[in-house]
Amino acid sequence: MPTILSFWSWGCIGVVSIVGFFVYLVSYLLTRPFDPEQRLTGRLFRLGSVLATKLNPMWTFRVHGPRPRHPGGAVIVSNHRSQADIFLISHLPWEMKWLSKASNFKLPFIGWAMWLAGDIPVRRGDRGSAKAAMARCGEYLARGVPVVIFPEGTRSRTGEMLPFKDGAFRLAIERGAPILPVAVAGTSRALPKHDWRFGRARALVGVGDPIPTRGMGPADVERLKALARERIAALHARIEPLVERARIDC
Repeated sequence: MPTILSFWSWGCIGVVSIVGFFVYLVSYLLTRPFDPEQRLTGRLFRLGSVLATKLNPMWTFRVHGPRPRHPGGAVIVSNHRSQADIFLISHLPWEMKWLSKASNFKLPFIGWAMWLAGDIPVRRGDRGSAKAAMARCGEYLARGVPVVIFPEGTRSRTGEMLPFKDGAFRLAIERGAPILPVAVAGTSRALPKHDWRFGRARALVGVGDPIPTRGMGPADVERLKALARERIAALHARIEPLVERARIDC
């Protein structure tokens, strides 16, 4: 049964991606002159991810707690458990731009939609690409658009958070932008690493309080990184039992 449901779910993602791409393309062409941040197109793309989640009979994804306020130009940092994290975080009720591997933008329909949505490509190990990506992130922040960065850089296989990289925190300090800690729980079962099949999963995303960076300088990167990690770990510790309880009850 999980294999059959996985075929169905991938089929739904494919249909949503193909049909959605043409919707995003029309939105992009119509709004680009007066929406340079591609806010509308980006929001439609995130809602496409939410729709794909709703059509997956094996997933139940929710935002924990009351509707979170729009964070403005904040750097959103989250733990990273699975590719399903992207579907889950897309449930947050505002547009945000994602920093992602440049290779993802070459994927048919999904990658092309990322480009239309204004997401930010970066080539790993390429200092020039990283610098350009950070500059583009900074432009979004200056215009009040939040940017999502996974500071671990890749998914954790064990569930324990990997060491955080500096980039998100240097960006926040340089731009005077707050760090918004976010935690995801339950997604490791949704789409396990190195497995194409979906798993039954109830997952939650929680949003913490912003961490201001005003007055900080380069010497504060390590302190800010440690504080964000502590906030994400504490938030995860609060929502993980809720995910486990729901899984047992069902």
